[in-house]
Amino acid sequence: MSDLNKLGLAEARDALRKGDVTSVELTESCLKAIDEADALNAFVHKTPEIALERAKAADQRIKGGDAPSMCGLPIGIKDLFCTKGVPSQAASGILEGFKPEYESTVSQQLADAGAVMLGKLNMDEFAMGSSNETSVYGNAVSPWRRGNDDAQLTPGGSSGGSASAVAADLCLAATGTDTGGSIRQPAAFVGITGIKPTYGRCSRWGIVAFASSLDQAGPMTKDVRDAAIMLEAMCGHDPKDSTSAELAVPNFEAMLTGDIKGKKIGIPKEYRMDGMPTEIEKLWAEGAEMLKAAGAEIVDISLPHTKYALPAYYVIAPAEASSNLARYDGVRYGHRAQLAQGDGITEMYEKTRAEGFGHEVQRRVMVGTYVLSAGFYDAYYNRARRVRTLIKKDFEDVFAAGVDAILTPATPSAAFGLGEMTEADPVQMYLNDVFTVTVNLAGLPGISVPAGLDKQGLPLGLQLIGRPWEEGDLLNTAYALENAAGFVAKPGKWW
Repeated sequence: MSDLNKLGLAEARDALRKGDVTSVELTESCLKAIDEADALNAFVHKTPEIALERAKAADQRIKGGDAPSMCGLPIGIKDLFCTKGVPSQAASGILEGFKPEYESTVSQQLADAGAVMLGKLNMDEFAMGSSNETSVYGNAVSPWRRGNDDAQLTPGGSSGGSASAVAADLCLAATGTDTGGSIRQPAAFVGITGIKPTYGRCSRWGIVAFASSLDQAGPMTKDVRDAAIMLEAMCGHDPKDSTSAELAVPNFEAMLTGDIKGKKIGIPKEYRMDGMPTEIEKLWAEGAEMLKAAGAEIVDISLPHTKYALPAYYVIAPAEASSNLARYDGVRYGHRAQLAQGDGITEMYEKTRAEGFGHEVQRRVMVGTYVLSAGFYDAYYNRARRVRTLIKKDFEDVFAAGVDAILTPATPSAAFGLGEMTEADPVQMYLNDVFTVTVNLAGLPGISVPAGLDKQGLPLGLQLIGRPWEEGDLLNTAYALENAAGFVAKPGKWW
């Protein structure tokens, strides 16, 4: 078999079980693809020795007949996950040289399940960004191009390296994290599947924190079945994370029947934004028709506080970031600035943080510190928290009325060119999260499924939002949508 790196998780797993391929062969195929794809800047720390060592161990396990689904499958790990002895920088200059002495719970669970780590993936610095342009490693680049145009496109953010690597077949799947849409938006931009599970479903321990009440890890895969397989390996209760849910993890793959007869799918009127491209509007309507044809009932719903979601998110997330990022001070680990004669500890903090943090991180830390300051805490932060409660209640009311899932666009546009959204107006960039942040604020599961191409030949995704803890049901609805949409487009290889 040639082009083994083009397989999905399910196909590769079945081939490994039959003995048609070995994990070492799969891994070598991915490592070769990674070495040929430096133009995408997706992998920023390559770990071929670890990969081949784990692949050999996986082959032994498979021979022994006790291998779980992820055993022997080569994947990429977002640079936000701490990986023992391997640089884990969160794409920031302030963590330069940091090699943790421990492994994040999620990456450990994947390793225990036999998954093969190929290396660490590019991302926006501290997961702050929607285009992967804030990384200390430079931009990650999408494998997609507009028609015959050579302009480099964003793979989305913050999990841009993960999106680019999966879409370009550099790995079979990858981990991502989602604080305001950082799994679902890049997945939509590059034509892959990405699921953010319910808050608390995956442990946050050992994942570099951005906004602790919003961050959630999830898989980025080539299709819905692969997402179900990988999500099961990533989930589970972790006593080291106080927000981790003590719930049994179902066999998500077994729940993929594609039967959604009688399911109620809500279409929220508030997501019909002014100036929404007609292509996105059309795709959304087509998605609703596809689900209807599969036997679901389509109902109009209202989520009245949606318009306050972005402002509330951009108060809460920076507030939590300013608190979380206070630990990066140049004292114990990471970058420390060169000090002049007579500089004291205050100068050390100031210089280290000025050098180590990029502009977007500095901007958000300043916003967060401002909204938490004495005179503004109630006016901004507490008010945003109250709005968040109202947004959560909107969803609860809709689900209580019998709705099983909600269908929305995943992004307000197809992927844009790198450098097209200027630093001059960060709010333009923040609007990319308009359809995704509500899901984080309410702690719900959400999945992005590729459903079509725009007129320039770029992927567009649809988002399904599910009930809390019902990822299996959500994945099944996504599976029905995927089957109906029949999206098989791949980027032409130019790199």
